[in-house]
Amino acid sequence: MPVSPVSAIVQRHFDVSLYILLLTGYATLTFSGGLGSLTIIFVGIALLARGYLLATRRIFVIPEKLTSALTLIYAAFYIADYFVISGSFVAATVHLVLFVMVVRLFSARRDRDYYFLAVLSFLMVLVASVLTVSTLFLLTFAIFMLAAVVTCILMEMRHSISHAAASSATGASLTARRMGFSLSVASPVLVSFICILGAVIFFFLPRLTGGYFSAFTATGEVATGFSEHVRLGQIGVIQQSSSVVMHIQIDGDTRGVYGLKWRGITLNVFDGTTWSNSHEQRPLTRSNNGFFVLQRASGETELPRAGRVIHYHVLMEPLVSNVFFLAPTALNLDGNYRFIVVDGAGMVSDPDADHPVRSYTATSNISRAGAFELQNAASDYPAEILLSYLQLPRLDPRIAALAEQVTAGSSNNYDKVAAIEQYLRTNFHYTLQLDRTVPRDPVANFLFKRKEGHCEYFASAMAVMLRALHIPSRVVNGFRTGEFNDLTSQYVIRASNAHSWVEVYFPGHGWVSFDPTPPAPIETRTTFGRLALYLDAMASFWREWIINYDFSHQSILRREAMHDSLLWGHQMQNWAQRKYDSLLTSTRRTQKILSDAPSQWSITGVIVAVLLVMGANATRLWLAIRKRLIAARPEKSPRAAATIWYERTLRKLARRGLRKSPSQTPAEFAASIPDPPLRESTSRLTEHYERARFGESSEAAARLPELYEEVETATRK
Repeated sequence: MPVSPVSAIVQRHFDVSLYILLLTGYATLTFSGGLGSLTIIFVGIALLARGYLLATRRIFVIPEKLTSALTLIYAAFYIADYFVISGSFVAATVHLVLFVMVVRLFSARRDRDYYFLAVLSFLMVLVASVLTVSTLFLLTFAIFMLAAVVTCILMEMRHSISHAAASSATGASLTARRMGFSLSVASPVLVSFICILGAVIFFFLPRLTGGYFSAFTATGEVATGFSEHVRLGQIGVIQQSSSVVMHIQIDGDTRGVYGLKWRGITLNVFDGTTWSNSHEQRPLTRSNNGFFVLQRASGETELPRAGRVIHYHVLMEPLVSNVFFLAPTALNLDGNYRFIVVDGAGMVSDPDADHPVRSYTATSNISRAGAFELQNAASDYPAEILLSYLQLPRLDPRIAALAEQVTAGSSNNYDKVAAIEQYLRTNFHYTLQLDRTVPRDPVANFLFKRKEGHCEYFASAMAVMLRALHIPSRVVNGFRTGEFNDLTSQYVIRASNAHSWVEVYFPGHGWVSFDPTPPAPIETRTTFGRLALYLDAMASFWREWIINYDFSHQSILRREAMHDSLLWGHQMQNWAQRKYDSLLTSTRRTQKILSDAPSQWSITGVIVAVLLVMGANATRLWLAIRKRLIAARPEKSPRAAATIWYERTLRKLARRGLRKSPSQTPAEFAASIPDPPLRESTSRLTEHYERARFGESSEAAARLPELYEEVETATRK
């Protein structure tokens, strides 16, 4: 049975829309960053080949036997992929979905094959939601929804046409145009309605758990750099990435005036190549005030100094770490967490590994003792400090000798610390060019051979040298304050801002930070960098109000909506009152002016009224004047003048009871007049009217006023 033209048109539209659906689903998955290079190239080539076949209207179908064989082969490969190649359920499943899509894309014959491809496209978007929470997902998902609506409509049309009579070939092209227009209008309208309805539901139903299936995702490099065992070099690996790790907004800071460090994990045990944290962790529950009190919770022996206290909000990117990054000295913390754990060195973390830290607010006291106070600090250290922060492995003897040499002229511990800090900052160079293999003694290699490295080597060298002088010290891994986005008043902290520094204990003052790493060069702001800030602001809004939208955000949104509504209503009320008072004042002023000179204003009022009437009828007045001018000089505009004089003639005859029927021609109407003299004069005017109207005869038009006078004279007899 031949395929009807309309059915062919629907099939063509359906093939293209299904291809766009699959392409969008694949693009969503690709932009998530969860695919390897080989996978992207293989599937990309297959999709390009399918697109070429659609564009050239060629048909290529894989035989069913080959399809079955390929499916069986990949079933065995999937097991190997899961256990050996990828080692991840999500990655292996993604590869399986993509392989099945490619095979089915070139072997689809039946309706169920097309349905299966549509389901696969949805699975790709679903997997992408597992792997990313980027703002780019919103854009690709919107395109996917539009393609999905079009595909579903066409799928139903195919099904209906297959059970209906074929349309005529003559209406095929018209049907194609109408179909394209209907789909281009109906689909965006439907998608817009879905988005609006989804947005309403979205803001009324806050999220109660982590990001999209975050429990299935793998831990990244950032998390390993802030674990309890950190090998020298891991922070350097993190610093080579420019991906955003978190955003920090400090209350009242709109210019980016703070240059703080954000503490993550504190490391106190060094075995020569790896730092570790031996402090015992203990759970911390909320206080009666509703937040977690961190002051003295870590077991620190010194009270924080009275001074500068800041309150800030931290928005973490997903899948980074379960560590809370805080400014020293942290006083309290609040967030959507049942409980947290704190260790003896001040590290705060979330024990729920399946749901990494997302957002939290905290308060810190950022005051620090001055140099004079630290120079006069006591030297009687508590026993627990000496026990935990003087441990050293077997060292190259040159390290202790170098420490003694650098601090030979210092009379107190603070001056010794400052001397070592200055020595490392001025005699060594910063680099991210990491050694391929970690030397047996990386600190000695850094101090005496290579003399360059990244912050981990500077911090480790300083801590080891201080411990060799019996000064308690420890290494802290965290982040330096990054670029300030003045659009959102947030600090943008990237992986490249990962940093290691040293904290030194001073009795009576507690732990004080020192940074032996040379300062990084200042980055210049470019036009592209400014554009990146706008993109970052959009991404920050996406993370804060879309991904992390919970009851607290719902409360903020409701409170701000009520505040804005009341403010808007108050402003409208004030505006209406001001307008009313102004109108009342103007009315009283006008009344006083009129009462002071009634005759003068009466004449003025009449003139104004006349001008207003003339202004309102300006168009009619102009048309009347124009008609009179044309009628007075008919030879200038024969056609217009002929119409004007003939209409006057008809009105004149109508007053005698002679009305022209719409079905009569001018000549027929003139011949139907019973009065001979009137009939003759009307016939002569009609003849000149037709010559002027249709022949544009100026001579005939010039005689129309004279002939009109004859008709008028005849009507009086």
